[in-house]
Amino acid sequence: MKDHARFTFLVGGKAGTGVKSAATAAAELFRRLGRRSFQNDDYQSLIRGGHSFSTVTSACHPVFSQYRRADLAVCFDERSVDAHRDHIADKGVLVYDQDKVEDADGIGLPLSELAGEYPRPDLMLGVGALAVLGAAIGLKQVELAELVGDEYARGKQDNLKYAAAVYEKATESLKGRFELARTEEDFTNIGGNEAVALGAAAAGLDLYFAYPMTPATSILHFLAAHGPDLGVVAVHPENEIAVVNMAIGAAFAGARAMVGTSGGGYALMQEGFSLAGMTEAPLLCVVSSRPGPSTGVPTYTAQADLNLVLNSGHGEFPRVVASPGTVEQAFCLAADLLTLAWRFQVPAVLLTEKHLSECRMSLDFRPDRPAWAEPVTHAEGEFRRYRITGDGVSPLLFPPSDEVIKWSSYEHDEAGYTTEARPGITAMQDKRLAKAATLEQAVGELDTVRVHGEGPLIVTWGSTLMSVLEALEFGGIAARVVQPLFLEPLPVRRLAELRGRKPVVVEQSATGSFARLLRERAGVEPGAEIRQYDGRPFDPEELAARLKEAL
Repeated sequence: MKDHARFTFLVGGKAGTGVKSAATAAAELFRRLGRRSFQNDDYQSLIRGGHSFSTVTSACHPVFSQYRRADLAVCFDERSVDAHRDHIADKGVLVYDQDKVEDADGIGLPLSELAGEYPRPDLMLGVGALAVLGAAIGLKQVELAELVGDEYARGKQDNLKYAAAVYEKATESLKGRFELARTEEDFTNIGGNEAVALGAAAAGLDLYFAYPMTPATSILHFLAAHGPDLGVVAVHPENEIAVVNMAIGAAFAGARAMVGTSGGGYALMQEGFSLAGMTEAPLLCVVSSRPGPSTGVPTYTAQADLNLVLNSGHGEFPRVVASPGTVEQAFCLAADLLTLAWRFQVPAVLLTEKHLSECRMSLDFRPDRPAWAEPVTHAEGEFRRYRITGDGVSPLLFPPSDEVIKWSSYEHDEAGYTTEARPGITAMQDKRLAKAATLEQAVGELDTVRVHGEGPLIVTWGSTLMSVLEALEFGGIAARVVQPLFLEPLPVRRLAELRGRKPVVVEQSATGSFARLLRERAGVEPGAEIRQYDGRPFDPEELAARLKEAL
């Protein structure tokens, strides 16, 4: 089969059989071939058992989303075959473990039998899937051995022997079935949460506090592993309440802090978020959404936390909220938001979703370290933590110091002492809210709205942008896609051009919270709305059909 621009590889099986690691290794294989890729991991909230699968879509051009229909699917058990037998592309092939599957329309290979010669054979199956892929695309055996040695270093010799045995069996029926074009391009494969961590670190992050909660957990894992190299200390407190309060305490001491969680954990942080508003603590919160309410569907994706984040905390105080649409934007916005939080002494939220947090995609992005905006610090005279200024931004001073440094959760005067006097309450409310105008002006100088392409109007936000861009590519659809990066303050002036033009609004929300935000805050009335709220990201083929109908 000749190269057909894009190629999708799917691997499925029980949790704990190496499904995700096989997909990650496949993405690395495509990178070595000079091909870009997009990896999506679909897994249940289980450590063992159930059904998990990962999809890697590859092409010689940028890929913004995975495809449901696979050219090559490797399934380790009956349940996986049943789940994906209808997701095979027209000229695709299903490969299954003949030791676990009695009969299927595809090619059976003795994956488990060959793995049985080694310790912990279930963990070998992922290596087998990679070997099947290598045989199917005509990869040389020496190239496969090099890849397996690099990606599966633990038990390297056993992995190499097993991969060679599977490769030999698979070659009999699959050799060179898919001819994939190669390029000389060089880029990197990076995950969304990794980009968030690196962006914050580039902007001067000192401390990261988090309690593990899918899909934000991998930020904690990444910074725990690479913190010494990045100059960041990762801390795992006992719960999300401790997380946010420790971060505010770190800011009091002058450390730049970030926290990460999902909707349920962020709900526990609300009193702390409001404390940051009153103390004017610079704080960056990463909220990676999953379907709710309550525990919901913890390992899947959604955009249902928009209202929660925009209306965080009790009382009235300024905050800044932004949402990246791509992995590259995740890096840049993490850096921008940490800088804005410290420049204006406000809490900031990077709102994303599982689809972006846990995807991996190819980038040739080589970011420079962003310019660090030094916060306003005390110069001379009597130090007053909450000094009233024209722009609402007061001086900061950190211990050790001979001055009294007082942050207060109570309403307070300029020095930080509690006040219940009517004029004092009004003055402090006005001081905090004055920052909203200066913050809006500063945000307006940044890249607040991205526009992609030309044609009929589509408006979307967050990681749904990637699905829309890939759907347009697949369907050959010409459209002008408008993506607000900042949601608070919302760039109303930039969005004014959409008024009266009835754009198609695409989002992953059951109630259309983003469309409502556009309607109420920007005066933009959607002409049509495309929603999906089943926990899965849009499939580009299906979304392309819906967009054609709506446009």
